[in-house]
Amino acid sequence: MLDQTKHLPAGVGVGYKSKHFSNILQEDHPVKWLEIHAENYMGAGGRPLAQLRALSDRFPISVHGVGLSIGGEGRLDAEHLARLKHLTDALDPASFSEHLAWSTHDAGYFNDLLPLPYTEDTLTRVCDHIDEVQDTLGRQMLLENPSSYLAFAESTMGEVAFLRQVVQRTGCGLLLDVNNVFVSANNLSLDPHEYIDSFPHEAVGEIHLGGHDEDHDEDGAPLLIDSHGREVADPVWHLYTYTLATGGPKPTLIEWDTDVPEWDILAAEAGRAALRLEQVLA
Repeated sequence: MLDQTKHLPAGVGVGYKSKHFSNILQEDHPVKWLEIHAENYMGAGGRPLAQLRALSDRFPISVHGVGLSIGGEGRLDAEHLARLKHLTDALDPASFSEHLAWSTHDAGYFNDLLPLPYTEDTLTRVCDHIDEVQDTLGRQMLLENPSSYLAFAESTMGEVAFLRQVVQRTGCGLLLDVNNVFVSANNLSLDPHEYIDSFPHEAVGEIHLGGHDEDHDEDGAPLLIDSHGREVADPVWHLYTYTLATGGPKPTLIEWDTDVPEWDILAAEAGRAALRLEQVLA
């Protein structure tokens, strides 16, 4: 039986960074919950875990995994999954999520979240892995839509159709990364609003917003890179507003993982999201 009793509040969270510890404990900011990367807290103690315990007394926590390789061809790493279970059992987070991607091959691990073809074989493998994760953890997992830089000729279904099938087969939820939608739509010449229109919003437990960088491919065409290293771009804010109007208010995270700014800049981004959420809730 999957634990679905805990939920994030319908407010704004930020990705927790230790440099912001004292700022987060202040009362005058819009942040209602925090998200951590699971792999940063799989050790046996020390200051990071002590700070996390202190924060978890005051804020709901979302655990976001980046290392399970849900789409990988091989079996899930049993030791990694055991460490993840130990963390979630101890922390009892309000949410746990992972990426629709792969990052392992044989005994190798790649420091990237790599894309998948959307085929029946991929669907079966991803669902089997999600079932194993949810059975091991005893809790529902949210699956995040990827940022894409290429499309596979062998794909037999679209991304949203694939995600919908995963939800139906496993009972998992979805993490809707709006920046990823915008990045993928630009890179693959798709309409991001059509993507949002067709998305199964009833399965969404969390929304992510983050920054991206602009580059060009070998033909000189614009190429967007999901970097999490700057403010949310204006067109992504517009798409987020459209997403809230389409699917309703959801807990929303500001992701900023590289070139992490001072707290006032991160809090201002959270405030921009909170304002849009409040308008929808009103």
